[in-house]
Amino acid sequence: MARLKLFWTDTFKFWNDKNNSNLYSKRLALIIKDRTDRLLVFPEIGRKINFKNIRVISIEHFSLFYEIVEDKIVITSFWDNRRDPKKLLKLLKKK
Repeated sequence: MARLKLFWTDTFKFWNDKNNSNLYSKRLALIIKDRTDRLLVFPEIGRKINFKNIRVISIEHFSLFYEIVEDKIVITSFWDNRRDPKKLLKLLKKK
């Protein structure tokens, strides 16, 4: 298999805008980098869910949703698990 590449949607930009700062995003980025580096080596490590080809991994109290598209891993959502799960369902249905 060819080396995979990692792509973020507007997910990180959303967190920066929401917090009016990138400090929180920088802290999360360090944690996320470790997990996404593993994804690049083991792309199927995430648990399959009932939406298209989307998989999920847990990072602290967050869930990172992604899909494997050809030679890419596309991060589709970064979800705070303390939020209303009904909103997550709506978000996933849009993808």
